[in-house]
Amino acid sequence: MKVGAGKTAPAQTERCPWCGSDPLYVAYHDREWGVPCRDESKLFEFLVLEGMQAGLSWLTILKKREHLRHVFDGFAAEKIARYGAADVARLLADPGIVRNRAKIEAAIANARATLALHEAGGSLAELLWRAVDGRPHINRWRTPEEVPVFTPAAESLAQELKRRGFRFVGPTIVYSLMQATGLVNDHLVGCFRHAELMDPNWTAGRR
Repeated sequence: MKVGAGKTAPAQTERCPWCGSDPLYVAYHDREWGVPCRDESKLFEFLVLEGMQAGLSWLTILKKREHLRHVFDGFAAEKIARYGAADVARLLADPGIVRNRAKIEAAIANARATLALHEAGGSLAELLWRAVDGRPHINRWRTPEEVPVFTPAAESLAQELKRRGFRFVGPTIVYSLMQATGLVNDHLVGCFRHAELMDPNWTAGRR
């Protein structure tokens, strides 16, 4: 059974246990998490969100996501890269977001680092997908306890991102980014999405 945009699998469907029963979390698990993404703007959005999530629950970030998208100009890197002190002050005063100066400044730094990649003829997508040789790494975990916090590939990617001026990109955050954007398939093998994301069309990032 395929789950397309706007659809969620029946409640009895087996899922990864981390998404619980919250409808927002379940929809995220069913429609987004682990789907191979090569879209530059979406990858940058996830980079910002993963940085914002550090020390918090992902559900907290999901609940703030639409407001974050609004106040961060749709996560447009070219706009965020131009943010100055007034923008930082504006964001720190907004109770609807994660009011953490380091995280806000990291989002701005990451926008600038992303634009630097573009100016050099590269892209965030190229840099990220190079970590898995351009194809999703398919894991076959059976229990949540088997899923690693990070991997050697995430450590290597984190080092490369830091070298290029990105912030809030430690190996744990980077591995979460890899999981979310489908560089790795970390759905448990018993979860209906593990098999769906083995479909060649999903793997190629065409859906």
